Amino acid sequence: MEADVSQNHNEEEEEEPVDADCFQVVRTKMIQPTSRKDPKVEKLTEALLDWINSTLKTEHIVVQSLDEDLYDGLVLHHLLARLAGVRLSLEEIALTSSAQIRKLEAVMEELDKRLDQSDTKWDVSRIHNKDLLATLHLLVAMVRCFQPELVLPSNVNVQVVVMEVRRKGMRSDVQTEVLTGDSTNVENLSCTDGGVNAVEQLLKLGAHKVAVVKQALVDFVNKSLASLGLHVSDVDKQFSDGVILLLLIGQLEGFFIPLCDFSLIPVNNEQMLHNVTFALSLLTHAGLHVSSVQPQDFVAREVAATLKVLYALFCKHARQEEKTSVVFL
Repeated sequence: MEADVSQNHNEEEEEEPVDADCFQVVRTKMIQPTSRKDPKVEKLTEALLDWINSTLKTEHIVVQSLDEDLYDGLVLHHLLARLAGVRLSLEEIALTSSAQIRKLEAVMEELDKRLDQSDTKWDVSRIHNKDLLATLHLLVAMVRCFQPELVLPSNVNVQVVVMEVRRKGMRSDVQTEVLTGDSTNVENLSCTDGGVNAVEQLLKLGAHKVAVVKQALVDFVNKSLASLGLHVSDVDKQFSDGVILLLLIGQLEGFFIPLCDFSLIPVNNEQMLHNVTFALSLLTHAGLHVSSVQPQDFVAREVAATLKVLYALFCKHARQEEKTSVVFL
C-alpha cells in the first residue's frame, strides 16, 4: 500500500505543468492582394502619399511607398514635428531594428496622445513590420486629427484576411474593413452658394462632424493670420465683435483697412455691429454673398452665421484652382 502511494506521488511530481501559452490565440490580419489593386484603395494611397510629400516638402523628404518608407520612424517623426510641433530627441536615422523600434515607440506614444484610437488598429509592431493595413489606418487618423479639411476618397473598404492560430490548428476568414467610412455615413459640403446651404446641412449632423469642420476652419484662419501674430481657438466667441473677421478679410482679399474705419477694441454692441456690418459689405465687394447672415446674428454669437461667413472665405481661398468639397469621414 505504501509503495502504491509513493508511486502515485512520484507520478504526480513527474507530470508536466500545463503550458498556458498553448491556449493563446494568435490573430493576424492582412489586406488581400486583390484588394490592394482596388482603384479606391489605390486612390487613397496616392492621396496619402501626396499629403505626406507636400507636408514634408521643405524637409526634402520624398515617400514613394507607404508600407516600405514609414516603418523605421523617420517619416512619422518629421510628420509629428510639422503637424503637432513636437520634435523628440531621437537619432535622425535608426539603422538597427532595435533602434527603429525604440524610435517608433517614442513617436507613436506622442501620436496616440492626439489620435482617436478607440479601436486599436495600429501599433509599433505592425508599423515596423510594414503592415499596410495598420499604416493606412494610422495615416487616415492623422489626416482627421491634423488636417481635417483635406479631401480623402470616401467609402474606401478593403478585403482583409484574418488568420487565427489556435492549439488545434489554424483558421482563416475574409472580412471587410472600413478605411474612410461607408458612403451612407459620408456628407459632402459643396462650396456653391458660398457654402450657405452646406453649412445649414452640416448643423443638422452630429456634434462630432460639426467639430471637425470648426477645427478645419480654425486651422485655415490661423494659417491666414499667422503673419499678424494672431491666433484663434474658439470659432463661436472670437468673431462676434468683427475685429478678427475684418483682419482676416484684409489678409485674404488684400484690402488695406484703415483703423479709423472700424473699432479695434469695441466696447459696446453698437461698435460691434458697425464692425460686422462693415465686414459683410467688404465680403459683398469681394464677390462673396452671404445675404442670409445678419450683423446682429454675428454679434449674438450664432454659430450658423459665423460658420457661413468663414466657410465662404474658406471656399474661395483654401482652394484657388478648383471648387472645394469638404468630405466628412
